[in-house]
Amino acid sequence: MATGAGPRRDELLARGRHLEIITLAWNGVGICVLALAALRARSVALAGFGLDSLIEIGASTVVLWELAGAAHDRQRRATRLIGVGFVALSIYLSVQSTLVIAIGFHPGHSALGIVWTAITAAAMFLLAAGKANTGAALDNAVLQAEGRVTLVDGILASAVLLGLLLNATLGWWWADPCASYVLVAYGVREARTALGG
Repeated sequence: MATGAGPRRDELLARGRHLEIITLAWNGVGICVLALAALRARSVALAGFGLDSLIEIGASTVVLWELAGAAHDRQRRATRLIGVGFVALSIYLSVQSTLVIAIGFHPGHSALGIVWTAITAAAMFLLAAGKANTGAALDNAVLQAEGRVTLVDGILASAVLLGLLLNATLGWWWADPCASYVLVAYGVREARTALGG
């Protein structure tokens, strides 16, 4: 039984690394697409989603680093780094969305943003499920925490998509910045868990 544990663990570690590499590549492309879409539409939701993609890249890099040597001390530091990413994202989205609503800024429409966020939502939910399952099988808290970051990415993509659609179809300009608030409470909760754990 011990002999099977090694190959099975190696297979799970390889799967975890593969999921993180896919996430890195997706978000690398996403930052470029979102920057273009956010600038064209002047959308705080798309800009916030781009920042989330940047945090996701940082989180994936942390997990790849951690999977290379899963010492308990390293897991704790890696989990805290992910928590810091959640704090940064929550602060940015809270401040930026509140300013946009307070000044009554009306973002434009973004077909590119709508298409990208729809595809990204589906991709992130699939990646999050894979990371959660692999992290649980490995009993790896860092991979599981990063899976939650990816889940948040999917939730944010869905919220941003809804805001973009409401803005484009009904002219509800405030739906764009309000979409960013969806992540704030979740991000604060995850940050407290990661930093407290």
